[in-house]
Amino acid sequence: MATLQELDTAIAEQSALFNQFKARTDPAEAVELEAARVKLGELKKSRGALLQAAGAGSKDKKKERLLLKTAKGTRDYGPAEMFCREHIEKTVKDVFHLYGGSCLDTPIFERKDVLAGKYGEDAKLIFDLKDQGGEELALRYDHTVPLARYLAMAGTTITNAKLWQVGKVYRRDNPVMSKGRMREFSQADIDFAGSWDPMIPDAEIISLLGTILAKLDVGEFTIKLNHRKILDGIFEVCGVPSEKIRSISSAVDKLDKLPWVEVKKEMTQEKGLDPIVAEKIGQYVKLKGTEAPKLLEQLLHDSTLTSNKSAKEGLSDMNILFTLLQSYGVLDKISFDMSLARGLDYYTGIIYEAIVEGSAPPGLKQADALTSTPTSESTDLTPKPDSKKKPKKKVEEEGEEEIDESQVGVGSIAAGGRYDNLVGMFLSAASGEGKKTASIPCVGVSMGLDRIFAILWPRWIERGMRSKGTMVYVMSAGDGLLQERVQLAQALREAGINTEFSFKNKPKLPAQFAAGEKDEVPFAVILGGDELKAGLVTVKEQKWEFKDGQKVKVQSEEKGTQVPRDQLIDWIKNTQTFRDWQIGKWIS
Repeated sequence: MATLQELDTAIAEQSALFNQFKARTDPAEAVELEAARVKLGELKKSRGALLQAAGAGSKDKKKERLLLKTAKGTRDYGPAEMFCREHIEKTVKDVFHLYGGSCLDTPIFERKDVLAGKYGEDAKLIFDLKDQGGEELALRYDHTVPLARYLAMAGTTITNAKLWQVGKVYRRDNPVMSKGRMREFSQADIDFAGSWDPMIPDAEIISLLGTILAKLDVGEFTIKLNHRKILDGIFEVCGVPSEKIRSISSAVDKLDKLPWVEVKKEMTQEKGLDPIVAEKIGQYVKLKGTEAPKLLEQLLHDSTLTSNKSAKEGLSDMNILFTLLQSYGVLDKISFDMSLARGLDYYTGIIYEAIVEGSAPPGLKQADALTSTPTSESTDLTPKPDSKKKPKKKVEEEGEEEIDESQVGVGSIAAGGRYDNLVGMFLSAASGEGKKTASIPCVGVSMGLDRIFAILWPRWIERGMRSKGTMVYVMSAGDGLLQERVQLAQALREAGINTEFSFKNKPKLPAQFAAGEKDEVPFAVILGGDELKAGLVTVKEQKWEFKDGQKVKVQSEEKGTQVPRDQLIDWIKNTQTFRDWQIGKWIS
């Protein structure tokens, strides 16, 4: 191996040769110039490797500047954004508890063999951690597979449970940051595990999803529904070979992002399906409508479809489900969508996705399921003329292409379905080949909290929502009264009232008001020497309003209300402002 000194000499000689070729204009020497350039690069690379191995790199070259940025597909959230995200998360958790859920937490990484073979074509998106202390590990892709692993480990100790978890998951996807599609993102899942009578837990979980979306005020939403058994039956009666069913299902699932002609092209040219079979599939998967019972009736009268055992079982399930959803009062939010496939391999029964107006890409008819009727003509997915151009892409510094975010929709904000065999797969794999094992039927839903945030945050800003929950700012007039301010702040905090005060010994009153106004604190409690001797404090209520598109403080000539010090807590809690805040009316 060459020494550092030998490499330096060789690099100097090669650089001189390269510059010599470069100075000439003879086109015939272009090959020699390129060869000299390549060799010079190889020599420099060898020198760098030698320096790194010797640990001398920092002494022989200028220290590189640190690039301050988050990793691709990740982002920071500031305090104001987190206040909105905390509202989203709290709303979701409150509904989970409302429906009888119990909290669960699983590790963010799993053994790789636990995750393998569960995600179909999306398996390529799993973040592989390689060998870690003798174990092949990977970051969790979702909460569902870790839950199934947990249930398999628990065995028969858990029956008929409603389990939820909220946490981050990881996918090596091509990120679209403004739409909440990232490589690290938060999901909230709830799953019902156990054997119940048909479709009751399925209807319950769809009702739960509708309740969450209504409380979050995401705007008009639709829950698209389908059944894996119906879809499998369609593929069978249309003539799809059994080994192609999952891959063709994955293609059909793209109908919310691509026009039928593109999906058909993928099925026939990329996946080798007979074009005649593809056309037969198209007659079914273009059907969708918000009048779900009407479309169900249409399918029940299709003798070709009902002659298939799988499709007949799926249609029977949907008949029960729609009756229950009518009782839950959410049937008007349902679209029976025959194109919905959900690419994950573990689904066995009903599948669903929640969409909003911004879910679809701009080129497709926005959220067609919100208004469609059960005919194929009404759900034509042909792009608008201005969407025929392919989305522009830009190249990042790392050399990877980045999607044009203006051409991408938010996608579904929640999705899930029934998976009756996943826990059994784990139990069977753990017990050994050939042994029969019982399974635990499951149905669940997963909500993309970052996608919901991408929808709510702009509205949050438009409404002028606060970025902190501080209710009281304790101030002093005249002398600093630091001890008195601390004592009062602690008393208010012990009573459950979020309170702040200045960290200066003798703060000026205007500076204290400015600090409270920065966080739009509704109550300024002012301490004065004479008032304290009399057992009083002064409370000034502060309000804000929009003027000409700007949020400004409502100016008032009132000096405030004097309240007995020992009655202050009750006085604040009895105000309409405090009561509204406690019940979340500040969100409206």
